Amino acid sequence: MVIRVYIASSSGSTAIKKKQQDVLGFLEANKIGFEEKDIAANEENRKWMRENVPENSRPATGYPLPPQIFNESQYLGDYDAFFEARENNAVYAFLGLTAPPGSKEAEAQAKQQG
Repeated sequence: MVIRVYIASSSGSTAIKKKQQDVLGFLEANKIGFEEKDIAANEENRKWMRENVPENSRPATGYPLPPQIFNESQYLGDYDAFFEARENNAVYAFLGLTAPPGSKEAEAQAKQQG
């Protein structure tokens, strides 16, 4: 399973850049393997991302904006969904991964199951 984060390397939007850095920084800090897919430098990446964000997750007008997060080809969500999962200590579940032992998320899951 590969987490894929679709980003725009040459975005003029400070907000988009900040959100992208937030997601990538979290994944790196937690040693979660991922592939960075640049939609600004690669037309195939842009086309794939736009086609694979589900209809109900698209903005009312225009195209979905990066960062968009996938596990292989399964759509997981955008920055807001990621942020909410992080706030709830549920990022591994959001990513479709098993939380490592000792993590806040694993401890929370153990309490729920116990």
